[in-house]
Amino acid sequence: MTDPIVSIESLEDKSLLIVDDDKPFQQRLARAMEKRGFSTETADGLQDAVFKISHNAPAFAIVDMRLEDGNGLDVIQQIRARRPDARAIILTGYGNIATAVTAVKMGAIDYLAKPADPDDIIAALARKPEDKAEPPENPMSADRVRWEHIQRVYELCDRNVSETARRLNMHRRTLQRILAKRAPR
Repeated sequence: MTDPIVSIESLEDKSLLIVDDDKPFQQRLARAMEKRGFSTETADGLQDAVFKISHNAPAFAIVDMRLEDGNGLDVIQQIRARRPDARAIILTGYGNIATAVTAVKMGAIDYLAKPADPDDIIAALARKPEDKAEPPENPMSADRVRWEHIQRVYELCDRNVSETARRLNMHRRTLQRILAKRAPR
């Protein structure tokens, strides 16, 4: 059986772009990744990232899903266009199944919830493409799966509460109460 993790030390190009508009988190993550052998560069948003990618597309990227000036998926798309072999992951504090699927379809190799541990990030970046991630120790509850489904439909309806309620066959006020609550665990 082969080792499911590619050794970072064995790689020639350890360039890493971290795109996150949360400056303290970005800097902590950059320091942690540098300690683990990466040559890091940071970008505060979509425009900054696109500029840096156009000059030197990185081998690895860690991209926040929601940026002040755009969407992290656009960063993934730019990276994949300039460097198809790049390994990029999406980090987000607003996880839902729809955006995870979209991120993977656009070329991200994984999708992690913030705050992610640097070792978990490295494991995701270093995993061989043919190997699957380990199943979660604590899978989502039924309430969480329901909430994720509602969030997915809400996003697909361009965050229109009335249209989402109609498609889910749910009263609009009930949907508003669900959307106002935090995600169940």
